Amino acid sequence: MKKLIDMHTHTNFSDGDYSPKELIEQAKKQNIKIMAITDHDTLEGIKNIPKNIKGIKVIPGIELTAKVTKGRMHILGYNIDKDNEELNNRMSWLKDKSTNSVISLIEQLKKDYKIFFTHEEIKELINANHNLGRPDLARLLVKKGYVKTVQEAFDKYLIAAYDKTRKVNKNLTPQECLTLIENSGGISILAHPHSLELDNKKLEQYIKKLMKFGLKGIEVYHSNNTKDEEEYYLYLAKKYNLLISGGSDYHGPITKPDIFLGIGKNNLNINELSILDKIIE
Repeated sequence: MKKLIDMHTHTNFSDGDYSPKELIEQAKKQNIKIMAITDHDTLEGIKNIPKNIKGIKVIPGIELTAKVTKGRMHILGYNIDKDNEELNNRMSWLKDKSTNSVISLIEQLKKDYKIFFTHEEIKELINANHNLGRPDLARLLVKKGYVKTVQEAFDKYLIAAYDKTRKVNKNLTPQECLTLIENSGGISILAHPHSLELDNKKLEQYIKKLMKFGLKGIEVYHSNNTKDEEEYYLYLAKKYNLLISGGSDYHGPITKPDIFLGIGKNNLNINELSILDKIIE
């Protein structure tokens, strides 16, 4: 059996369930030979990758959230310099923004649904060692018995509450994301393009625009891609000579229980990717 590649995973320094060490050990058990840790808008996960890892290649990465008017846009950065000063400064800025965003969500949940958190619960959230996000609130809603699962928390409360508070969530622009990745020595990849909610023609036009700002590749393989989407992304990658990446977008058994390391929703079996030609010599 060929060993697998997974270029999209998350630790508990963003919204995953496992520490970097635990995640790497899980990856080894799942027959993965190369993985990337790509936490949301933080460098803390890759700063805590254990030294002298054996039996697996771990690539330092990040997943930056970009500001768009429709849908969601994430840009993956691979092989970044975790000590880059500019990148570290912007991630500190984003951490403050994420805290403010969660506080706004807490207020919205109280206003719309009469959901209350204690002072101690809010204090514990704010003092967490990772960037706060909606999954933190989702897990707290599960713990307090408002819902049974993280997904139910999103469906019932958090999506609607977030839509009302989006104006305070000031993310980086796509160009800023691409520039930060390039200036830190990384390679930029557009993650799960379907989340932009564009038709094929508009997506192609948008990718051409992003290429002018430094986009180097596209995430062709992803747990939530349909076969038609996968084929179209592969077509775009070949047409514009973009690097191909792919991964499960693994978060763990609590946050995303239907997604598994290396195989996603049983729709992935990645053994080679052109992105690795630029990373591993």
